[in-house]
Amino acid sequence: MSGAPVIVIAGPTASGKSDLAIRVAEAVEGNVINADSMQVYRDLRVLTARPDAEDEARVPHHLYGYRDAADHTSAADWRDDARAVIGAVHAQGRRPVVVGGTGLYLRTVMKGIAPVPAIPDGVRTRARARRKEIGAEAFFAELETRDPLIAVRLHARDSQRVLRAWEVHEATGRPLSAWQGDPVEGPDLDFRVIVLEPDREALYRRIDARFARMLDAGALDEVRALAKKAEDEGLDPALPVFKALGYPVLSAYLRGVMSLDEAAAQSAQQTRNYAKRQTTWLRTQLRAGERISVLKQCCVNEAEIFSFIS
Repeated sequence: MSGAPVIVIAGPTASGKSDLAIRVAEAVEGNVINADSMQVYRDLRVLTARPDAEDEARVPHHLYGYRDAADHTSAADWRDDARAVIGAVHAQGRRPVVVGGTGLYLRTVMKGIAPVPAIPDGVRTRARARRKEIGAEAFFAELETRDPLIAVRLHARDSQRVLRAWEVHEATGRPLSAWQGDPVEGPDLDFRVIVLEPDREALYRRIDARFARMLDAGALDEVRALAKKAEDEGLDPALPVFKALGYPVLSAYLRGVMSLDEAAAQSAQQTRNYAKRQTTWLRTQLRAGERISVLKQCCVNEAEIFSFIS
């Protein structure tokens, strides 16, 4: 086990975890490391609620906006990047502070990940072309014959996960479910995990208010620019960046499909649903003794937190 314990600050979207991460990093001479699957992309800074330039100037930040929209960043890709950054931060004698709400990212860095080989770009291209050619339902039926154990856990319209499972079988000749059954690399780091669990109604009010602030800060301009980039470069609509909360509905608004009020209402509801799923995952996947639960922002006990992470 190398270096001081890695601090992990997790919680649902809009729970205030980014602000807490900065305050903790300032107190312990730490660097903030992003564990949000959408904040890795540079194209949607406002819409994904990335820290602004003023926040980033307070302490060093890593793995924010370092990937292009055209990239298909997987949890394994991010884990490799995160482990490298954690090692570099430790080498500087500073504390890594990992912050985010993407459960799969947190699990891969803390618990390890199945050793699935990298998927060649040609296989990814072939998978997307095949799905477009025969349609989502028929493509899913192909996956059912290739990897029935994975298929029962997915839905035909879950394009990202269905494509991933199809690609793994195509590239390796072995089902993803078989790879996932292999032993994972054991963790060689010590983690101190803080989970924020705000009052639900307070969280929902924060979600509603944040979307309005995003619009004022230029979220529509970001969506318009990314839509133009997608058209100019022929980007695959199944790429992860296009699933960012708020992007589909604001894109629909810009195309005249819905009003801005309708887009705001749908985005708020989708974000609330996502926050609920995040909270459930954090409660069920992070075991007792591995976390501090903070029920309300007003009740954050910083003395307790700093004692816990030391």
